[in-house]
Amino acid sequence: MRYYKLTGGAGDPRLAVETQEGVLSDLTSIDEDVTDVEDLIQASSLTDHSIDDLAGGLLDLAEPETYQLSEIIEASRAGTGDLWLDVPFEAPEVWAFGVTYQNSVFERQRESGAPDLYSKVYNSDRPALFLKATPERYVGPFESVGIRGDSTWNVPEPELVFVLYKGEIVGYTAGNDMSSRSIEGENPLYQAQAKQYARCCSLGPAFVPADAIGNAQDLAIRCSILREGKEIFSAETSTSLMNRKLPELADWAQRHNSIPNIHHQYYIKE
Repeated sequence: MRYYKLTGGAGDPRLAVETQEGVLSDLTSIDEDVTDVEDLIQASSLTDHSIDDLAGGLLDLAEPETYQLSEIIEASRAGTGDLWLDVPFEAPEVWAFGVTYQNSVFERQRESGAPDLYSKVYNSDRPALFLKATPERYVGPFESVGIRGDSTWNVPEPELVFVLYKGEIVGYTAGNDMSSRSIEGENPLYQAQAKQYARCCSLGPAFVPADAIGNAQDLAIRCSILREGKEIFSAETSTSLMNRKLPELADWAQRHNSIPNIHHQYYIKE
């Protein structure tokens, strides 16, 4: 099942789950203390029940309020309505892995004055890991992302995001790793400025538990760019083309690295 965090006009968070295609069931309307998927992640860890089983148990207790996902999306897009989509849950830090796809190597080599650097990273045992964003620097679905005014080439990068709890991957969401290609291409040492700035990352809209996703190493990733309602760019790749496995990346992220001891942590890989 897919989980969505909704925010109302009063700022009160609500947790909804897509129980059937296009229909959201409001878990908070059943239990007012369940407002975040983190609540289910914690309960799953303590009880050894899956996140979906816990949500199903709540739904068996009472009839929830329901919403049409299409209406929530439209309200989020327009900035109107009583409820709109929020970041699935707040992440204290967003970390990213670079150069994990072969085409990423080619693109970075094409734009960089130090092309050999990227091929060495791609073929090395140690991945490229960097801090991408903090809560002040990422946004949720349908919010405006950041474009650096001192860069001549800014691009979105669609990513699969995995979520860690107690060191294990517990679920996934989608992410947009906004990047300044011109700044990093000028000098790889400028990567921090190319990657980390105001509104440099977006997360969401849905969280999907790991045991419900199937094979996360064989997922399609698609990106489309629309301007004035017209598609000007579209591309697709697959996580099967990565040269590193997700558990390997999760391990590297936590090696000698003091990650905040809060239960909602996101990691992006490109």
